[in-house]
Formats: sequence, C-alpha cells, structure tokens
Amino acid sequence: MTASLIALQATDQSLWHRRLDLLLESTGEGVFVVDLHGHCVFINRAGAEMIGMDAAAVLGRNMHQLTHHSHVDGRPYADEECPIFNAFRNGHSCRVDTEVFWRSNGSPFAVEYSSHPILEDGQVRGAVITFIDISERRRAADALRLAHDQLAKANDELERRVAERTRALTDALSQLRELSAHFNQVREDERTRIAREVHDELGSLLVGLKMDVNWLQRRLGEVPPVESGAGDALRLQMRCKCQNMGRLIETAVENVGRIITDLRPSILDHQGLWAALEWQAQEFAQAAEISLDFDMQVAPGLSLPEPTAMAVFRIFQEVLSNVGRHARATRLSVAIRLAHARLLLVVRDNGVGAAAQSLEAPTAYGVLGMRERARQMGGSLSIDSAPGQGTCLTLDIPLQLP
Repeated sequence: MTASLIALQATDQSLWHRRLDLLLESTGEGVFVVDLHGHCVFINRAGAEMIGMDAAAVLGRNMHQLTHHSHVDGRPYADEECPIFNAFRNGHSCRVDTEVFWRSNGSPFAVEYSSHPILEDGQVRGAVITFIDISERRRAADALRLAHDQLAKANDELERRVAERTRALTDALSQLRELSAHFNQVREDERTRIAREVHDELGSLLVGLKMDVNWLQRRLGEVPPVESGAGDALRLQMRCKCQNMGRLIETAVENVGRIITDLRPSILDHQGLWAALEWQAQEFAQAAEISLDFDMQVAPGLSLPEPTAMAVFRIFQEVLSNVGRHARATRLSVAIRLAHARLLLVVRDNGVGAAAQSLEAPTAYGVLGMRERARQMGGSLSIDSAPGQGTCLTLDIPLQLP
C-alpha cells in the first residue's frame, strides 16, 4: 500500500470521526463510552451538563463511582449489580428507566438509560451508554398517579356513600312495603268487620222493620169500614204509605247487600276464590253490557290461603274497574291458569288502550296499588297496551301449594 493511499485512508477516518463527534454533540441525549474497567473514554456535552461537569473533567473517571454510585434512597449501589456494567461484561444490551444518576453537587435525577456493548473482532471492548433526564416525566407520572389515587379514593368514598344511601332507601322501601301490606290487611279486616256488623245489625233491623210494616198493612186491611167514609180514605192512605215504606225498605236492603258485597263478597268466604272471580266477571259484563269470554283451568277443590285469595280478588276488581272507566271496550277475555305452582291471571280487552307512559305515571295509583299487591305476594303484574290496540294485563304469582 502506497504512502498516499495510507494518508488518504487516515484522512477519511479523521473525517468520519469528526462527523461522528458532531452527531454526538448535536443530540440532546447524554452519551458516554466506557472501557472494560468502567472508565469514561468519551462523553458528549449534553451528558456532561446533565451531571454538572465539564466533559474534559469526566474523561478517565469511573462512571459508576461518579454518577451511579447510590440508589435513589441513598443506599450504596455496588458496581457488580449495575446493569450498565453487566451489559458489557455479559455482552448483552439493557434498558432501564427506574433508577437515578447523581450530579456533581450530590443531587439525584431520574434517568432512562440504555447500555450496549462495543464489539471488536468478536470481543467486548467496552460499552456505549445513552441517557436522558426523565425527572419531568417522572413528576408528571407521580402527579398523575397521585391524582388517580385521589380520584380512586374519592370514588371509593362516593361508592360508600351511595351504598349507604342505597341501603337506607332499601330499608325504607322495605318498611314502606311492610306498612303497605299491614295497611291492606288492616283494611281487609276492617271491611270484614264492617260487612258483618252491617249484615248482622242493620240487615236484621231492616228485616224487622219490613215485617212490622207488612203486619201494619195487613191489619189496616182487616179494620171494618167506617160508616162516615172518612175513615176509609185515611185507611187507604195509610196502606199506601205502608206499601211505599215497604218498597223503600226493600231498596235499603238491596243497597245494604250491595255495600256488604263491596266490602266483603260472601261468595269469597262460602265458595272460594275461583267462584268469586267468575261471579265478579259475570256481574261486570252484565252491568257494562260487554261480551265476556271466561276461561278458567284450575284443579277442583284447590284453594289458596285467605290473604292471597283476597289480594288476587282485589286486583281483579281493580282491573275490571279500570276497564269500565277507561277502556270503552265491547269485548273482555279472562283466562285463569294454575300450573307449576304459579297462578296466571290474564285479562284482555279490545278497548282504546293507553300509552305506556300513562301506565307508568306516578299518579297512576290504581296500577301502583295492583303492582304493590302483586309484589307483596312475591309476584309481578305486567301491562301491555298501546293507543287503539286494547290492553292486556297479566298477573303472575308463585304459590305455596300443599
């Protein structure tokens, strides 16, 4: 090889070295190179500034002892544990973002660094280390973590308060339902008592009064005529009054019977729920002058507990009342099924129907009352209706059968 060629190659190498130095100096990352003993053989200006020293003062220094000698809590960091040294000792690269470097004034700063071994002819000659100051990123992450923890704590507190309020509302609702069930039972008991007293007391008085009026009317017919004729006219007037009194008493007896039936239908006590439901449906259809399709499939002799029977009957009464007041229907269908320990009562009409929001309104007290009665029995009440499409009500109640 000629001297001129050697000189040319040396010039090219020097040019590439200068270009490499310019590249390393222009980057914002810190870069330093260590030999197998960990001594610095090169550091760029950004790296030297980050550790608070001049680049010339760093050359030849052991970089672990200079800037990586301790953990963030001040505990000594042995060089045999250092990932930087182990990287070139073992010939493997590493990347770490959980440690600190130390400045010359003794203050630490969070870093993210990478260490790559330098190989020549298959042999490790040292390592090149790049690092950046991630203090701001770490502070932002800590602030974000703190905010997240505070938010989580606030959320936990909110959930605790919501849970407490929910428990309180649940307890209040349970107490309200228990009170409603007790009120319904007290009301039914009071209705039964009043119905029996009206039947026993007022009914007996009206029957006795009717008998006395009939007796008086017969006696007036047996009195001999008076010659003057004036007595005959008075007797005739008194007999007419007796007849009018008899008709009024009969009307009063009918009204008393109707009131007793409204308070507590005797058929419910004497013949049971199934007969009472059919009787109520027939009475309603006759009074409303609509056609009735009544279909009941219940095993003969099967009876329900008195509270359940009364609740079902009251719901059925309310359904028929709503049909009579609002539906303007011409046809009514009632289906009663008892299967798999469940009672299904389905009432369908061909009336004007109603919007769903009107059935769910807080002022729909009749619907609310029926649903509450169903809930008290562990069942449910659903209503399917739309304007012009009629209404279908389904009562579904689980039963405790023998």
